[in-house]
Amino acid sequence: MQKSRGQSRRHGRRSHRHNPWFRQHGSNERNNTRVQQSPQGSSHSDDEAPSTSSSTAGSSSVLDLPGYYFDPEKKRYFRLLPGHNNCNPLTKESIRQKEMESKRLQLLEEEDKQGKVARLGFNASSLLQKSKLGFLNVTSYCRLANELRVSCMQRKKVQIQSSDPSALASDRFNLILADTNSDRLFTVNDVKVGGSKYGIINLRGLKTPTLRVHMHENLYFTNRKVNAVSWASLNHLDSHILLCLMGIAETPGCATLLPASLFVSSHPAGDRPGMLCSFRIPGAWSCAWSLNIQANNCFSTGLSRRVLVTSVVTGHRQSFGTSSDVLAPLLFNGCRSGEIFAIDLRCRNEGKGWKATRLLHDSAVTSVQILQEEQCLMASDMAGTIKLWDLRTTKCIRQYEGHVNEYAHLPLHVHEEEGIVVAVGQDCYTRIWSLHDAQLLRTIPSPHPTSKADIPSVAFSSRLGGFRGAPGLLMAIRQDLYCFSYS
Repeated sequence: MQKSRGQSRRHGRRSHRHNPWFRQHGSNERNNTRVQQSPQGSSHSDDEAPSTSSSTAGSSSVLDLPGYYFDPEKKRYFRLLPGHNNCNPLTKESIRQKEMESKRLQLLEEEDKQGKVARLGFNASSLLQKSKLGFLNVTSYCRLANELRVSCMQRKKVQIQSSDPSALASDRFNLILADTNSDRLFTVNDVKVGGSKYGIINLRGLKTPTLRVHMHENLYFTNRKVNAVSWASLNHLDSHILLCLMGIAETPGCATLLPASLFVSSHPAGDRPGMLCSFRIPGAWSCAWSLNIQANNCFSTGLSRRVLVTSVVTGHRQSFGTSSDVLAPLLFNGCRSGEIFAIDLRCRNEGKGWKATRLLHDSAVTSVQILQEEQCLMASDMAGTIKLWDLRTTKCIRQYEGHVNEYAHLPLHVHEEEGIVVAVGQDCYTRIWSLHDAQLLRTIPSPHPTSKADIPSVAFSSRLGGFRGAPGLLMAIRQDLYCFSYS
């Protein structure tokens, strides 16, 4: 009988081992029992997965369990619950934000401790040696030297002086735009009570070691969103600022030209010139001042399914119909459909052959820049793609990887003199590429926690502060202005 009972017990165990339900659920019950009876006497809540999974997570590859999140610090899985509230803060979005913040702090710590290191084999001694041996001509040597300096820029906070210090502590930078000579910086600031106000920062005092600038403000205030800003050369170089304002309620959208002299504090309040002109343009997405002699003293506006070219002097308008909304208006225009086309101003709006050149992106085009030295055009879109196009062959000759954009209208900065491309992504990282070989030279984290509401606005120049200024990058975020100057 003992033998038969032993056989039955062995057969019973064997039958359980071959039972699929027991293999799946019975093993979990044993695992849960071991967790509750751990030597430390600790018991885990229902929101924690079995501790046997932590041994798997400790290996080089962590299993992706549906409905669970693995915490690398605690080396344990936690259950993800649907929804987002104070009682359940553990969601995929909060986990993603935590990981991004950890990465940002790590990069900032590395930069503060040891500075940035250029790409492997790219240093001053190797450049000098290659130049002496004749492997590099003067142009290539200067370009590579500039790239080396960009990779070693250091962050310093700029002191902003103003007649209203309380406003500096509360107003937040929305965007900044340097003029042609880089001695002035136009700013759009979000006011705490709502709306926006404008200012001009004089950059001539931007000198090391004390970085100090002065903010000139004016009395103009708007409760409408500023879609686009451009310097305009009407009376002389950069004499005005062109603003594209979105309409609200009963107030239609418009394009406004403000004289830059409005922001000079030396003018008495009663003698300040008034607003030059405002053009009523409902539904305007963006605007740009024309630098083409065929459209002298004109600006273009991107609207829903058309481009409007307006003469500031005569008020005459030319309208060009398109098949999509125009988000980046120039003589080359970028559309929501991904199409980029050029306008031949010799053709009237009734003509059919005014589209001179046509290029195509896979997503909505947000920025278009025309290069001066070559027959090339650079464009970025809402998929994070940055391409350099040859206008003679209408083919993409170079693509710049790493930019992050999902739906935002983000600008693109091209600096041919320094040979670099600068763009800020929705992840709040500022990336700098080499213009000539698309090499990613520098990735700069935001000084503040990552947020889609706090995307930095930047301005790069080879002469910050004027003709004798040094090359560098200005970054505006929240109430702060930072300078990344060449060492």
